[in-house]
Amino acid sequence: MEAFISSPPRIPFYLRFPIWISKRITGKDLLPARLLAWYPKAAIGSGVMESLVAHQDGLLDERMLKIVRIQASFAASCAFCVDMNSFKADETGITREELLVLQGRKEMDEIESFSKREKLAIRYARMISSTPLIFPREFIEELMAQFNEREIVILASTAAQVNYWARLIQALGIPPAGFSTQCEI
Repeated sequence: MEAFISSPPRIPFYLRFPIWISKRITGKDLLPARLLAWYPKAAIGSGVMESLVAHQDGLLDERMLKIVRIQASFAASCAFCVDMNSFKADETGITREELLVLQGRKEMDEIESFSKREKLAIRYARMISSTPLIFPREFIEELMAQFNEREIVILASTAAQVNYWARLIQALGIPPAGFSTQCEI
């Protein structure tokens, strides 16, 4: 399976180093970076956003933010995002059973391993990734009782970032990069 368009024949010189860094970090020559080279402003803006993603911040540990990214990926039905974000999920303590919940193949109440905060973060990521966006007042009150303002912004921006990538990647027809075999859409 190939993307809808091909990479530009020449990558602008100022994008070559960031693409090289991306390849060095991920071990893969990522197609989104190459396709964005058609419009360098989008490539630079997307690269800056990606470089600033939170991987842990205070009580929002790596596991919590990985759960949010995976949940947003499934909610947006983005195979590339699921592939990328579920890669090495087990290294953050996310179990196979928990992945089934994030995939929507199992109800959250069927397993007891998610904390109360993780369950709220999962619900929030689902709401952020749904259309239309609906945030019931009771849910927001519950969210605010468990998370401080900074944490809410980090959760929201993490899920929103996945949604940005999901829409862009799907709009360009980019297939999964082959990071993970654990999850499928």
